[in-house]
Amino acid sequence: MILVVTRHAQEKMDLNGITEEQVKLAIQRGAKTPQTEGLVAVYTYIRVAYKICGEKYIIKTVMIDR
Repeated sequence: MILVVTRHAQEKMDLNGITEEQVKLAIQRGAKTPQTEGLVAVYTYIRVAYKICGEKYIIKTVMIDR
């Protein structure tokens, strides 16, 4: 799995202490909901908005569910 993390998503990950491994787990194991441009995966307390482009996963944003 090749992740391409946007600047916004990286800032959110840094702010919330979320690693790329946690993002990958959310995408692989999380419940997915289709969005206008991509998907949102929710796994444990992490929510990841992303888009699939071939073999790449474009990570648009990462959030914490509180």
